[in-house]
Amino acid sequence: MSQSLTATGEAPGGSPAAGQKPWPHTAWLFVLVAVAIVRLWGTPLFSSFWVDEMGTVFVVEHGANDPTLKVAPQVPVSIYYVLPAISHRLLGASEFAWRLPSLIVMVVALILIGLIASRLIHPDAGWFAVFACFFLRDFNFEAADARPYALATCITAAALYFLIRWLDHARWRDALAFGILAALLWRVHLTLWPIYGLFAIYAAARILRHETAVSWGRAVLVFLAIGVLLVPVAFTALEILRGAKAHVVADDPDGGDLSRALRLSLIVPMCAAAALVARWRGWSPARKIASADAWTLVLGWWLVQPLAIYLFSKVTGNSLFVPRYLYVAMPGAVLTGTLAAAAFVPPSQWRNLALATGILAVACMGRWTRPVLNHSGSDWRAASQALERAAGGQRAPVVCPSPFIEAQWPVWYPDYPIESFLYSQLLFYRVPGKLYGFPFSASPDASEFAARLARGELARAGHFFIYGSDRSAGFWRAFFSARPEFSTWYERQIGLYGDVEVDEFSVNPLATGAPVQRVPAEPQLPVPGGASAAGH
Repeated sequence: MSQSLTATGEAPGGSPAAGQKPWPHTAWLFVLVAVAIVRLWGTPLFSSFWVDEMGTVFVVEHGANDPTLKVAPQVPVSIYYVLPAISHRLLGASEFAWRLPSLIVMVVALILIGLIASRLIHPDAGWFAVFACFFLRDFNFEAADARPYALATCITAAALYFLIRWLDHARWRDALAFGILAALLWRVHLTLWPIYGLFAIYAAARILRHETAVSWGRAVLVFLAIGVLLVPVAFTALEILRGAKAHVVADDPDGGDLSRALRLSLIVPMCAAAALVARWRGWSPARKIASADAWTLVLGWWLVQPLAIYLFSKVTGNSLFVPRYLYVAMPGAVLTGTLAAAAFVPPSQWRNLALATGILAVACMGRWTRPVLNHSGSDWRAASQALERAAGGQRAPVVCPSPFIEAQWPVWYPDYPIESFLYSQLLFYRVPGKLYGFPFSASPDASEFAARLARGELARAGHFFIYGSDRSAGFWRAFFSARPEFSTWYERQIGLYGDVEVDEFSVNPLATGAPVQRVPAEPQLPVPGGASAAGH
């Protein structure tokens, strides 16, 4: 039977490595982990929200039954919102408060990933796997993101941890913990259904190879109980699937997309670096890297989610191949790279290599030329502040295209309420003036509405702004520039704040503006392949 997973992740013998005294520099590993967490996960907590995070705020503050959420029914279907709701009540309404739960659960996930690596590969390989996680920008991103993905990673890692313990020791308390966590996982995000295939594959492989005392009968009983508990979620998912095309924002994936999703850019360098260090230090190759059950779980964790989502997208034509939906597979990629490196690393060298990896991760990923790190490429906070300064206390009209793909005709209509989910960005970062909600993309009805507004309110005001994501704002800026009502007006781009744009039109000369440049034909809105969508 495979070596047992203990509470500390060490071998049953107790020492970090057989016959080796406790390593004297363990404290430095903890210091490096703390520095990495504070720098890579902590400092972005204070930066501006991106669009979907403001959607989180809307769900918590307005409730899952808010009527404007009917346009995106998948959004409130997550147990994740309990965490930011608690944090909001305790700490207030800052970006830090909304994001802190993700950081906390991601720290738990990091510990679990280390424990699993210690069990599957080597008692000291957990440190190496932990530091390798920091090399993934998306892993760091979800740790500071007010969205469900950190919780999904944490529950997946916890479920696998207790599944391993259950199959190692055949204890019902481990089976109960695994069952509860597995029943919760799909309730975090509706795209996590492939992970249940990983659970089943790993359990079946252990039983077939007689590597566990758990019988087929007990395994079927536990998985059947999980299935019963998931029946309500399955009905919800099927109901939402009927309208899935309205929420698709990703293009049909190709082989290149799949290759990038598999994180080969991390796995190959990990293996190559270990091989080079081994050659330099004269280390002998390992005779046996890991057991069969280790390969089964690690490769499954790495491949199941991206391959299943890829095939689903290809077969149904409703592409779910969005990087955020694949985050849950990232620990599997890290463990795959750690397994590959294990072919070259002697047992006594894991902590030395982990220390070097930690130093490299903190140095390379910390971007130390900046005082703090921004969480995303969207700075709605700075954009709203710039618009407020430019308005100078005047109540000028503000054209506000929605950043959500669901804001299209006929869901969207003229005079669609601003106090709604589709305009969440206007509710957290308030902007001055009379706000006009515009759709995500153009349509004959939207163009007629914009033309009517140009002939009426905007022309009479003599001054207005456009405030939105750069692609949508750029489209409507070109649209209004082509209108005859503004042929003698002045225009300027106040600024581009990541992917958020603020533009100003005025009948009077602007400090840094120029006359509007006429365009010969009505512009076309770019395709929404990379746009935000509700529930991402």
